[in-house]
Amino acid sequence: MNLEQVRNSVRDIPDYPKPGIIFKDVSTAYRDGEVFNFIAASIFEKYKDAGITKVVGIEARGFILGAVIAEKLKVGFVPIRKPGKLPAELFSQSYELEYGFDTLEIHQDALQENDVVLIHDDLLATGGTVIAAIDLVSKFKVSSIFVNFFIELDFLKGRDKITQASSVSIWSLIHY
Repeated sequence: MNLEQVRNSVRDIPDYPKPGIIFKDVSTAYRDGEVFNFIAASIFEKYKDAGITKVVGIEARGFILGAVIAEKLKVGFVPIRKPGKLPAELFSQSYELEYGFDTLEIHQDALQENDVVLIHDDLLATGGTVIAAIDLVSKFKVSSIFVNFFIELDFLKGRDKITQASSVSIWSLIHY
């Protein structure tokens, strides 16, 4: 297994969710056990010595690999959810999308100041969602924040927006 095989396992869906968009469908990579395990092992190898104490997954597709990475690192997993999904006291962060606004939430007791956090999501596009997640995690004044993606769409320049908004370390396994 190699990165080119992983790239080729991701299916393109034209005109989804709207005309002109080519959706990167990761379900075709995840359903293949060899590919899925290679992805998880590759991300684990990148972060195994980083001192991560919590993996934060962004709803919903960030939960899939995020939880697996947390298990491999032997650390806790914290979900960042859409509104109305978490029952305890929350921090909320609204952000702008290409077509409107959305909000993310995290429990106020989810992280501690001494945590080293890996924020994981499946795909980096324009960066708005992960910037909101970084803002949420930053409310805890954690020790440090790493951000990871399975896929990065380089042409959308989401990484540039993230680095303008924060000083987190960003790494993506696959680039298109």
